[in-house]
Amino acid sequence: MSLLTTKLPHVGTTIFSIMSKLAVENGAINLSQGFPDFPIDGKLIELVDNAMNAGHNQYAPMPGLPKLLDALVDKVERLYKTKYDPASEITITAGGTQAIFTAIAATVHPGDEVIIVDPAYDCYAPTVTLFGGVPIHVRLGSDMKIDADAVQAAITPRTRMLMINTPHNPAGTILRDADMKRVVEMLRDTSIILLSDEVYEHLVFDGELHASAINYPELRERAFVVFSFGKVFHTTGWKMGYVLAPKELMTEFRKVHQFNVFSVNTPMQHALAEYLKEPLHYEQVPAFYQAKRDRFLSGLRRTEFKPLSCEGSYFQVADYSAISDLPDVEFAKWLATEKGVAGIPLSPFYRDPPKDQRLIRFCFAKQDATLDAAIEKLCAI
Repeated sequence: MSLLTTKLPHVGTTIFSIMSKLAVENGAINLSQGFPDFPIDGKLIELVDNAMNAGHNQYAPMPGLPKLLDALVDKVERLYKTKYDPASEITITAGGTQAIFTAIAATVHPGDEVIIVDPAYDCYAPTVTLFGGVPIHVRLGSDMKIDADAVQAAITPRTRMLMINTPHNPAGTILRDADMKRVVEMLRDTSIILLSDEVYEHLVFDGELHASAINYPELRERAFVVFSFGKVFHTTGWKMGYVLAPKELMTEFRKVHQFNVFSVNTPMQHALAEYLKEPLHYEQVPAFYQAKRDRFLSGLRRTEFKPLSCEGSYFQVADYSAISDLPDVEFAKWLATEKGVAGIPLSPFYRDPPKDQRLIRFCFAKQDATLDAAIEKLCAI
């Protein structure tokens, strides 16, 4: 007799783990999982070391170190001309994924519907399911931009939450002012909570501005807005993030957070509080990653892959239909095992993948030498 019934019957090993494992086993260049292969700023390491040596190695306060919360108040006010209360509206989290998990856990009840725009980061739907919610999947348009009419049509009296993501993982597209204003209109006069996943906030290219939910008062008053230190400062292994929300929502968030992780890495909070005092540390990120996008994109255009528009994030999606008729998971495995480059197929990001879609995602958060070596292999296909 089985001792349990699985709460996630359709969830197995993530495609990220599968492809990274294949990359290691086959000596392939790993452009699959979204993490840099270059060192972080030595100043940041020095600050962590200083904090540890100063004895900051015990539990931090549950919401986060006051000096880090204050630094984030200053950063948000500087960027978005909006002031959050550090005592009641900001919480430091163990990465963006934990922030998303906790926000859903705190607000979604059994039977509540949560609108998810596919392709979507793979933690969204399983988390909704874990807490008894009902994921309602809406696809991006064929141009990988949000289909606002489809989102509007998905709203029902049972809708509890809408989840949006900009810059978008895996698509690499962004939401603009007109898109956000449409979200304002569709949520007006509802009690729907917005979860705005903005972990790539500083990875917006070509002079575009990040259209944060923070910029829109009607969204801000109903939104959890999620950010990541790891994505901005190339420290994904630190698992450090934060979430902003109005007091009413944050009160419920912290009720769950205190029993989930309670508090987050203390010396790293001290280091980040000091590091944020210099705005250049995040202001230089867009140009840094745009240069990598441009380098990879220039090389990709010499191949048989057809690159889609990449407006933000550190992911480049490409159509491989001129190369193969294989389904995307099979193609990605073939590419890693036979051609030496690991990417991520897009179908696992959907509940119902579009028929005959032939897309693969590459991560360009890599050293130039890594990108050049990958392009050389892709050109040989």
